[in-house]
Amino acid sequence: MARLELNDPSLIKSQAYLNGAWVGEPQDPILNPADGTPITSVPALSEVEAEAAVSAAYQALQPWAGQLAAVRAAALRRWLEQIRQHRDDLAKILTAEQGKPLAEASWEIDYAASFVEFYAEEALRIAGEILPSHLPKSRVMVTKNPIGVCAAITPWNFPAAMITRKCAPALAAGCTVVLKPAPETPLSALALAELADRAGLPQGAMNVITGPAEPIGRAWCDDPRVRLLGFTGSTEVGKLLMRQASQTVKKVTLELGGNAPFIVFADADLEAAVEGAIAAKFRNTGQTCICANRLFVHDSIHDRFVERLAERVNELVVGDGLDPETQQGPLINTAALDKVQKLLADAVAGGARVLTGGKPHPLGGTYFQPTVLDRVAPTMAITQQEIFGPVAPVIRFSSEAEVITQANDTPYGLAAYFYGRDLGQAFRVADRLEYGMVGINSTALGSVAVPFGGVKQSGIGREGSHHGIDEYLELKYLLVGGL
Repeated sequence: MARLELNDPSLIKSQAYLNGAWVGEPQDPILNPADGTPITSVPALSEVEAEAAVSAAYQALQPWAGQLAAVRAAALRRWLEQIRQHRDDLAKILTAEQGKPLAEASWEIDYAASFVEFYAEEALRIAGEILPSHLPKSRVMVTKNPIGVCAAITPWNFPAAMITRKCAPALAAGCTVVLKPAPETPLSALALAELADRAGLPQGAMNVITGPAEPIGRAWCDDPRVRLLGFTGSTEVGKLLMRQASQTVKKVTLELGGNAPFIVFADADLEAAVEGAIAAKFRNTGQTCICANRLFVHDSIHDRFVERLAERVNELVVGDGLDPETQQGPLINTAALDKVQKLLADAVAGGARVLTGGKPHPLGGTYFQPTVLDRVAPTMAITQQEIFGPVAPVIRFSSEAEVITQANDTPYGLAAYFYGRDLGQAFRVADRLEYGMVGINSTALGSVAVPFGGVKQSGIGREGSHHGIDEYLELKYLLVGGL
């Protein structure tokens, strides 16, 4: 903890947050992936505490939903002020538990804050409708009402932003929340809960439970008082939660796995495409759901592209995320390292060629060298699975039809990217790519103002934008007769 040099060390919490109180005995150590040292420990709670959190949220629901929208908006703005005031400490906590470079962590805290700000404003814009009536002397109205208690299960790769992207619209809509952060990265969630408490969020409106995923997730899926389950993580776990939630016919919002294609057409700005590939592939050491997982490059520019990409990747600075010079941090754990090595070995055995990197980093631990892999076939395992590591596999293509077929040949449909100057081709390709989000000559998809989400097995629903708050609202039709 001394390494973090926090202005406010009390933001490091070793207990869960339930009904406005800090509870549980610290048990599970939270390790810094940069060096394996413990930061602190958190409780390993069970379904008992998970159900208690739902009870607290359910008791707080009607008082919170009954508040004026302006009151809810003011509470969110106070939370926003706390987050901004403690931005630097939150970024250090995030880097310490997750490993990403401090500059990326600071960006994530700003991104997280933007959802609180946006939905504080959206709370004031929830409005119903008056529709033409089908009867004389009557009125037809449609109101929007909070869906109820919402359960949120968030991932380790963006441990702050994925929390506010779920909790802020839920709270703005008048819902209350029970939250389970990833076991690798609970400290950001607990720090955000501490700041929500300081901001005066009502007791029970937001609860954070730490512990094993299975009993907590099962308890929330089985509890009929939980009316929405929001999850960001793997498609496999998302399917499991969806099956479990079906028993009480809950609404689910799922942001799941991806297998993003990154296409470089013959007329692309080569340097811009290389920089876009660096940003899309190597942000957070390749551990993002919208990472460029497969790089398709046209035959005519392939050799120049991979040469320049390898040069740029070779320049990336690997190290502890708390070092301001670091551009690539460690992988989250040894399982992630093992997966990257296995996929890479399989590709090389199948004929792929390593242009740069390709090995664990001399720093040891879970560090891995940023890698460019050429001569990759679309059938290799490395193109079929999420790599979730700093490896860029490059595949040649020769025609637009060919590359669109290959890009769509996956059960996933979260994000896609392509670079090219032909305007007609741009709209044609964008229309044919089976993805929820498409970046054209840009990879900067993240924004509070846009609907983030995928199609096919990459998820259900959208987060962010004015569409995001609709996930937390139910429509109610009122027929008023006898007028």
